Parts: sequence; C-alpha cells; structure tokens
Amino acid sequence: MATKKITKVETPIDQRETFVSLQKTFADSDLSVEEKLKTLYELQKADTEIDKILQLRGELPGEVAALEKEIADMKDQIEKESAMVEGFNANIAAAKEEIVELDAQIVSYRGQLENISNSREYDSISKEVENLDLLRQIAEKKINESKNAILDRKARIEDIKDRISMREEDLEAKQKELEVIVESTSKEEAVLQARRKACAEKIDARTISAYDRIRASVHNRLAVVSLYNGDSCGGCFSTVTPQRRVEIASNKKLIICEHCGRIIVNPDFE
Repeated sequence: MATKKITKVETPIDQRETFVSLQKTFADSDLSVEEKLKTLYELQKADTEIDKILQLRGELPGEVAALEKEIADMKDQIEKESAMVEGFNANIAAAKEEIVELDAQIVSYRGQLENISNSREYDSISKEVENLDLLRQIAEKKINESKNAILDRKARIEDIKDRISMREEDLEAKQKELEVIVESTSKEEAVLQARRKACAEKIDARTISAYDRIRASVHNRLAVVSLYNGDSCGGCFSTVTPQRRVEIASNKKLIICEHCGRIIVNPDFE
C-alpha cells in the first residue's frame, strides 16, 4: 500500500511575532542551531559595519533628496506661473479684439446720430453709445489689470529662478561631498553587502523578519548581542540568570533577553 506524501504547510509570517514563538521552530533547519546562531551573529556584524558607513554619510543623502525635491517644486511653480502669464496674455488679446468690435459699433451708432429726426431716437442711440463706451472702458481696465498681473508673475518667476540657482549650487556641493564619501566606501560596502546576503540566505524568512523588526525597534540597531562581562545582556546590560547563561554557552537554543528582546549568543562567537 502506497504511503501518502506529507506536505509541510508553512505558517504565514506574523509581523507581530517575537523570538519567543520562534524558539519552537528555530531548530527546524538544515543548519545546526549553533551554526544558525553564528550566522545570525555574523549577519549582525555585517549590518553594524554597514550602519557605520551610512552614519559616515550622515544627513547628506537626506539633504540631497530634500534639495532635489525643493528644486523640482520650484520648477513646477515656474511652470504654473508661466501658464498664468499665458492666460493673462490671452485675456489681453481677447479684450483688444472686443475693443475693436466696440469701436466699430460706436462709430456706426455715432454715424446714425447725424441722421436722427427726433429726440427720442437720439436719446436711445446716445444711451447705446454710452453703454458701448462703458464696455470699452471695462475692456481697457481688464487689459491694464492683466498687464500688471503679468509683471507681477514675471517678477515671481525671476525670484524663483534666483532661488533655484542658489539651491542648485548647494545641491552640487552636497552631491560632490556625498560622491566622495560613497566612492571611498563603495568597495567596503559591496563586500559587506555580499557578506550580509550570504548570511541572510542561510536563515529562514521568519527569523530574518523578526531580526529586522528587532533591529528597527532598538536605538543601537543591535538585534544580536553576546554576554557582557559574562553575566549581562550586551544590549541592555540587564543581568542574565545562571540557567540562561548555561543555555547560551551550550549553543543549542535560541535565547532572548527577557528585558529588551534581543538575541543573546555565546561570547565565544566573537
């Protein structure tokens, strides 16, 4: 009778999961527990060195990105101001056409006044000319307002251009400074990233996920530490019980600090 093949079902990774729950499955790996602990420690060492390189770069990457965004926003503002200038020019052109039409009507009505035979008709046409003249004044006012608005927008554009020029000089200086730092550390970082990748590939996704969460939650980004002075957590310096120190030294179990949640490994790994 053929035996049924048992398929192992992977439990989805819970982002709230801690290393306490991982202890049960930590040994379920092609690597021995000791090798897995050593690999985690090597992963932490690589990440720590990468962090040092990133700290060397300091705030420069963020400052460069902020300047690039500021310059892009100002260029967008210039496009908006330029579009408004075009709109005002269109208003001026439309108002000028309206004035030409109004002038033609005014000339026509004034010509009719020369052939008026009664006062009633005269008053009616005179009122029409008066209205047309008022519309002409409104059109002229629109032209003047649009011209003033154009001058204002163009002044704003020039001001923004001056600010862009200053920011571009700042950006160029910071980019060069960052390039020098990146160039001086790029080879070292590439080696460290390769080491990190090699370590991460040996460890299951569940453990890596928890490791990353711990690193993100502690100020010094140390998820894996060794014993400090032989009896304390190397992360928070809280005292570790004798029983746990024995378990740490055995390299046969995943041990976490009860106070800070970091993984504590054998000091011999150093």
